[in-house]
Amino acid sequence: MSLYQIQNFINGKKIAGSGAEMVTLNPATNAVLAGGNESTAADVDAAVKAARAGFEIWKKTPAAERARVLFKAAQILRDRNDELALVETRDTGRAIQETEIVDVISGVECLEYFAGVAGSIAGEHIDLGGNFAYTRREPVGVCAAIGAWNYPIQIACWKAAPALACGNAVVFKPSEVTPLSAIAVAEALQQAGLPDGVYNVVQGARTCGAALVEHPGVDKVSLTGSAETGAKVASVAAGGMKAVTMELGGKSPMIVFADADLDNAVSGAQMANFYSSGQICSNGTRVFVHENVADAFIEKLIARSKNLVL
Repeated sequence: MSLYQIQNFINGKKIAGSGAEMVTLNPATNAVLAGGNESTAADVDAAVKAARAGFEIWKKTPAAERARVLFKAAQILRDRNDELALVETRDTGRAIQETEIVDVISGVECLEYFAGVAGSIAGEHIDLGGNFAYTRREPVGVCAAIGAWNYPIQIACWKAAPALACGNAVVFKPSEVTPLSAIAVAEALQQAGLPDGVYNVVQGARTCGAALVEHPGVDKVSLTGSAETGAKVASVAAGGMKAVTMELGGKSPMIVFADADLDNAVSGAQMANFYSSGQICSNGTRVFVHENVADAFIEKLIARSKNLVL
């Protein structure tokens, strides 16, 4: 029997998907961690329609109230930190010492930051020499957000916080291999007073994501994933004139000069590449070392790396 359930969150309710069976495994043991069903195009359609209805309410909600909801949701998640950190460790396979201090907390801090921003969003008055013009900022509409597998709850909060602070509605699709914590974000927002339909979660793999990106009711797409997936998503979104934001994989170099403290440099290289089991898009996967110290650096790096526990 699985420890958790994989569920959608649509219009304020946890709902099973109506598609094919899906499971997620505990990567430490390969035991089934959770089971459920993928979202079909009909499920995605229901979520987008719920988001559209919720958007009509949320966009008219005063900024101070939007801020209050985000602050309260942040506190709810902060209070559940230890519980949710354990879920993240079981779901991602990352060390509990990381998830307890990074994952939930960094998501909470994002919610708190954008709660503070909500009341300061303003347009501009432009003097035209007697006459004047003014601009105003308005919410985009329904935002489709697609998350990655390595920092599930953090990414869910990173995408939700600015969108909700600005009066938008969200349909979030977590990675199919780490689907569990997105529901916790939805529940926290609901408990904090977010109207039904403003934040929704759909579960599934590529077909679910494609249905979301292609949906005509979606106004903006935000993706965290690979460059290859980003190119495909941006192409599809362009066909519907949807705005896109892409956070894609990268290669982050580290440079070691001849006068470097080599012990510190090795520590930095190991942290940059092995932190979070190497599962970060900004990891320091390339190290450029001055030729005068390259042999000594490599010798120290090999000796230290032999002591790593996999």
